Amino acid sequence: MAQAKMVTTTAVAVAVLAVAALAGVASAEKAGGFVVTGRVYCDPCRAGFETNVSKSVPGATVEVVCRPFGSTKETLKAEATTDEKGWYKLEIDQDHQEEICEAVLDKSSDPACAEIEEFRDRARVPLTSNNGIKQQGVRYANPIAFFRKDPLKECGSILNKYDLKDASETP
Repeated sequence: MAQAKMVTTTAVAVAVLAVAALAGVASAEKAGGFVVTGRVYCDPCRAGFETNVSKSVPGATVEVVCRPFGSTKETLKAEATTDEKGWYKLEIDQDHQEEICEAVLDKSSDPACAEIEEFRDRARVPLTSNNGIKQQGVRYANPIAFFRKDPLKECGSILNKYDLKDASETP
């Protein structure tokens, strides 16, 4: 009889722990919880993409900004600094399903490569669990770049190697 009581008590304890664990997982998913990561580089040829002379920008400042669709009012603004390889990482603690979120360039640590071009200074990042992405909360932003004011001398020959004859002239 005592053994049956101990088995029942153990079973109840295991069930309570399982329910508590499931509740914890559900509340973590409901609360959001994302890590946004990406890379910042210098585009010395003003190409709009990485070339063999592009370099990472350590110490650059990036912001993750969210706003409702059709609005300019920001609901989230978080800042990160890139590491020695140009990568940044930000923790966002809530879901932004009904919003547009973007990683946006703020400041370059390299005065020779600090120009920001409109529309090329940002990368959209989905910060919601309700989008079919199974990345365990990690969101990767596309690389974004600062530009040199004056392209390097060798950029003409470098870009000729990319065979851009059919490329559009617009960014």
